[in-house]
Amino acid sequence: MRRAIFPGSFDPLTLGHHDIIIRGITLFDEIIIAIGKNADKKYMFSLEQRMKFIEEAFKGQPSITVKTYQGLTVDFCKKEDASFILRGLRNPADFEFEKAIAHTNRKLSEIETVFLLTSSGKSYISSSIVRDVIRNGGDYTGLVPTSVRK
Repeated sequence: MRRAIFPGSFDPLTLGHHDIIIRGITLFDEIIIAIGKNADKKYMFSLEQRMKFIEEAFKGQPSITVKTYQGLTVDFCKKEDASFILRGLRNPADFEFEKAIAHTNRKLSEIETVFLLTSSGKSYISSSIVRDVIRNGGDYTGLVPTSVRK
């Protein structure tokens, strides 16, 4: 079974994340969306809200599950018997950052990182931009799945 972990904070889930997950499921038998817990990070949405956003966005998709984890992503991959990490790339800066993490993960374990380019119409969307739009009362509905709009 080709199982991939798609890690992130998903604060909140965006249409960019959604795009990568939907396209990624054509490559893998199962994708585990892994919400990382970081006690030092200030989140806009609670862990429970973020899980709900994701579960609702992918309900009816039995090959997509949502879990939380703490610590190294490669350790979570081992625990879940996943051989791949799925990551989305929006721009060259993402590539450089993700490449360094992928090389480190490869050094720590046998995990392979698979990169998908975000679709061009969604490449500008990031969770931090969405949070800023929300904080400032802007219309964020075109940036997130329906489950986040409620």
